[in-house]
Amino acid sequence: MTNEELKNIWLEKFKTVPQSLQNMRTVKAVATAFNTNVDAVLKIKGNKIAELAKQLGLSLADLQNITRTKLETADDVIKGLFRCFTRGIAEEWLTEDKLVYDWMVENLGYDRLQMGGQGGIVANALAVTGVSKVYAHTNSLPELQAQQFLKLDNLLSFDEHGHAQPAYSINREVDIPLIHWILEFDKGDSVTIDGQTFTCPKSNRFIATYDPLNLHLVMDKHFVEQLSKEPVDYIVLSGFHALTERNNGVKLQDDVIPIIQQWKRNGDLVHLEIASTQDIAVRKAIIKKIAPIVDSIGINEREAIDILEVTDFEDLAEKCNQDTHSINMFDALMNIKKHIKAPRIQLHMFGLYITIQDKGFKISPEANLRGMMLAATVAAGKAGTGNINDAKNLLWAQGQKVSDVGLNELKDLAEHLHKPELLSNGIAEVDGHDVIAIPTILVEKPVTLVGMGDTISSISLVGAR
Repeated sequence: MTNEELKNIWLEKFKTVPQSLQNMRTVKAVATAFNTNVDAVLKIKGNKIAELAKQLGLSLADLQNITRTKLETADDVIKGLFRCFTRGIAEEWLTEDKLVYDWMVENLGYDRLQMGGQGGIVANALAVTGVSKVYAHTNSLPELQAQQFLKLDNLLSFDEHGHAQPAYSINREVDIPLIHWILEFDKGDSVTIDGQTFTCPKSNRFIATYDPLNLHLVMDKHFVEQLSKEPVDYIVLSGFHALTERNNGVKLQDDVIPIIQQWKRNGDLVHLEIASTQDIAVRKAIIKKIAPIVDSIGINEREAIDILEVTDFEDLAEKCNQDTHSINMFDALMNIKKHIKAPRIQLHMFGLYITIQDKGFKISPEANLRGMMLAATVAAGKAGTGNINDAKNLLWAQGQKVSDVGLNELKDLAEHLHKPELLSNGIAEVDGHDVIAIPTILVEKPVTLVGMGDTISSISLVGAR
């Protein structure tokens, strides 16, 4: 069968997407936790970096003398930015120092503010789809944070008295904003320090983060209390990746285990989005402590490889590193699932989504397929329009055909598994598990990719109606 014939088959399948979106209105309540913050996005030029370096009295030798990747002084902010700019790389450095935060507020500013953190991004996305109630966890909710929530009355959080209100309307005045500065720079721009000029080799970004509450997994007691007495349909978890061993990140995970277990006893379906976790001790603890007790897990290619590296699958990790095609990534996904014993696990990779779940899982393979097609359409809408803050953007990509990239990946996987039905039906049984896989719609020039994985995972799950 040709790709064009397959595209028409999948185009027909994707016709269920508008109804799947409509069906999300039947979901009574969803909660998202734990990390919500403000992203302050700034396009920064080389001459501004030079100006700030001069203001701080930093020489070229100072800028290149990096002894830590933590923001303990204002000097560190410019050192990290200079390093990323001159190498064309992306890094995130953290601070818990209020003086460094104050310096960044005064000297960096921003071009725009947007919702940050998986919890906040997912809350906005699910609220737009029409879910009846979305409870967003916020450990800090001053007016600046509240302004990043969409003005939707079904999107709720808690004021200082524990009353659930539309999140955008709350102002917990004693709270301080948790801000992640996203400092973007362009390929070809240059910076001159001490007479030497450095040209940026690749467009990228440096993230300077002030977020002491999420770094310590501080939980809002009103959110926890609400969910203990009112069961919800789904809880989407993330934020553990921000922990560090130095900040007691392994022990902090122990504190949340009984809370997750209570939610499961309530009948909530708990999904964990495993974001990129740099601290290896924390990553190991997430896989050992949190992942085995949830119902569902979401990962991308890099996160899958990260898990393999700390679960005695180093050879497979290296294989996936060298070639992240669908066959290797399916093997990775199956090994991770068996190791963690997760009932459901989903991988979103470029052009293809794959879900593996236990037989008899509470969401059927057919419903999963519908949810994944809805997520693929919404993700393409987000990429093509820049945001899904307006409900009309959700179906922007409806009627577009799936990509050749995704079809070719799915062809290879179906052939490898000897499951030709996977290519045209999207559902097969492999090794006693249900496998659901779909090629996705790709946007040639995406306006944004921020928060894409979180959007895909949450809508795939909640949209499986």
